[in-house]
Amino acid sequence: MNEEQKKFLELAKKNKKVNKKMFTRLARKKNLDTHFHSMHEELFEKIDCLTCANCCRTTSPIWRDVDIDRISKHLNLRPSEFTTKYLHMDEDNDWVLNQSPCAFLNLDDNKCSIYEYRPKACREYPHTDRKNMTQILDLTFRNTLVCPAVAEMAEKLKALGE
Repeated sequence: MNEEQKKFLELAKKNKKVNKKMFTRLARKKNLDTHFHSMHEELFEKIDCLTCANCCRTTSPIWRDVDIDRISKHLNLRPSEFTTKYLHMDEDNDWVLNQSPCAFLNLDDNKCSIYEYRPKACREYPHTDRKNMTQILDLTFRNTLVCPAVAEMAEKLKALGE
């Protein structure tokens, strides 16, 4: 993780209460998707996720059955073998990783060994370019503490007076 990325994560941690209130207020904003989508495009043109991989190091995606089936097939494992080896059910009855960092993350170069087959949640992370952002504002707030790009988006939203 580079220094700028660290700075935004530190800001998000320091401003956690302020950001939580801001994200609560955002639910009432019109054109929220437009704001997020433009910031997403702008930031991910300059950010290389391979310099960070904090999402892969600290959190688990939710693994859907279709993800498990696809990745199990790629790894030549039965789905039951895959889940026993890598996953467990959390308190919400979602499949999540047994460990952090992700077992498929190469810690030397931050590359994913199953990148072409990765779960949908990984493909879509940090979810700031999806429709109906109001539906996932709580998740987006939590992602400010994980993803420097989302933390930077929070700072940009504050600067816009959102």
